[in-house]
Amino acid sequence: MRRLQLETRTELMAPASKVFDFVSDHTNAPRWQSGIDEVRRITPGPIGVGTEHELTRRFAGMKVTARNRFIAYDPGRFVAFEIPSGRMTGVASYLVEPTGPDTCRLVSTVDFQVTGLARYAVPLLTVIFKRDDKKALATLKILMEHS
Repeated sequence: MRRLQLETRTELMAPASKVFDFVSDHTNAPRWQSGIDEVRRITPGPIGVGTEHELTRRFAGMKVTARNRFIAYDPGRFVAFEIPSGRMTGVASYLVEPTGPDTCRLVSTVDFQVTGLARYAVPLLTVIFKRDDKKALATLKILMEHS
């Protein structure tokens, strides 16, 4: 087993509440994260701790279906979710911090454990994650600042 850990920060010219509402609703992920084909909420009710999603994504040439579950939720500010099974398991989160009345900072973290043969590719997977994250944040910036 090897760990893949990343943290990215981006400044957005959009209200924190708008950014949080968008990124914490994982059904929006295909709109801003390349490689994610579909996200479906599989639990009823409002978003919060216990909310689960099933997602299909393309990553490093593979099509992967996974589930995630919200393990922390502070409305308007913070959401953390776990991916409990698969070749990559672990926790990711979004923290949205207001920096002004209509500006904010998004802090995105990933802390995954990689098992099986994929563990040997963690350096390459890290490069791919960073590249994909950079594109996703650029798309998010456009969606949040120009809508």
